[in-house]
Amino acid sequence: MSRMALLNNIDHADLRVITRHAAEFGDNINQALVFPTEFEEVQREYPIFFRKDENGAFQSVALLGFDRGENLFLDENGWNARYVPAVQARGPFSIALRRGDQADAAPEPMIHVDLDHPRLSETEGESVFLPQGGNSPYLERVAHVLRVIHRGAEMSRAMFAVFEACDLLDPVTVEIKLSESEKVTIPDRFTISRERLQRLSGEKLETLHQSGFLYAAFMAAASLGNVSRLIEMKNRKRAAEGLI
Repeated sequence: MSRMALLNNIDHADLRVITRHAAEFGDNINQALVFPTEFEEVQREYPIFFRKDENGAFQSVALLGFDRGENLFLDENGWNARYVPAVQARGPFSIALRRGDQADAAPEPMIHVDLDHPRLSETEGESVFLPQGGNSPYLERVAHVLRVIHRGAEMSRAMFAVFEACDLLDPVTVEIKLSESEKVTIPDRFTISRERLQRLSGEKLETLHQSGFLYAAFMAAASLGNVSRLIEMKNRKRAAEGLI
């Protein structure tokens, strides 16, 4: 269960956050939600696929492993990649909208902290606030990560609407052949159709360009080259465990 509280430098003056990555902190996952605001960084490391949530809305996910609870980038030394997806990098923090005093005022995004999160400590990790009460460099980094998530969540619905309007989404069943006798199947995923993306012209190309999502489409399509890297990582893991 989560116990959320509005972050402030009085109640949480001594709060520290353990920033290393490990299974005990929930990093042993085989996929992570990602957002268009981080596609450029994500596509350098991970394959980006799309899926539908329980309400039928599209989401973007980075594939981290093939088995349940398997993060191939996670070992005893931490998370071995140049970029950690924002939902994992944010730690115990999130953004919630708070209404202002005036009825017509726009809701203001505020940082909240989960007081039951396993990363929280008063003796270990990065300080959230400076001794004088100001934001620590760590909290400034977290604020940036939360902006990536907040803006990205707002952009996602518009991005997928444009992708659908331009007929770019292909349903796929991801089949990964690890050896002659072992295969992994990941159903109910979608990708950007490379063929239709390259053949876009006229009104659809203009729509994609004007929306600002042309680059995101190319990033998502290019990211699929990382599947082969994941297969290599998986096979190295299996060899180390004596499975091949």
